[in-house]
Amino acid sequence: MYAIVKVGGKQYRVETGDSLVVDRMHEDEGAKVALQPLLFADGDDTVFDGDDLTKVKVEATVTGHERGEKIRVLKFKPKGNYKRHQGHRSELTRLEIGEIKKLSRKPAKEKED
Repeated sequence: MYAIVKVGGKQYRVETGDSLVVDRMHEDEGAKVALQPLLFADGDDTVFDGDDLTKVKVEATVTGHERGEKIRVLKFKPKGNYKRHQGHRSELTRLEIGEIKKLSRKPAKEKED
């Protein structure tokens, strides 16, 4: 059983128990987040329609925040004595996929206070 989820404008294929590194999310470590499913498939059934997709639930837990590898950039102009060094490290969040399930009915809407 797997699902295609959308996180931060990118799509990822996830299964239960997978570890996923995505762009930084504004969630604390240990927080549970619900990911937006785009497709759900288990051996018999495939769901990618809007109404049936609301019945699919993908939960993940934030296991930590990390920084990616440093990317070094060098710009130069030949014969001009111009060089410029620049570096960049991406801010990342590691997610642990906890549960992927298809509900028998639509989830109830949360009440606003």
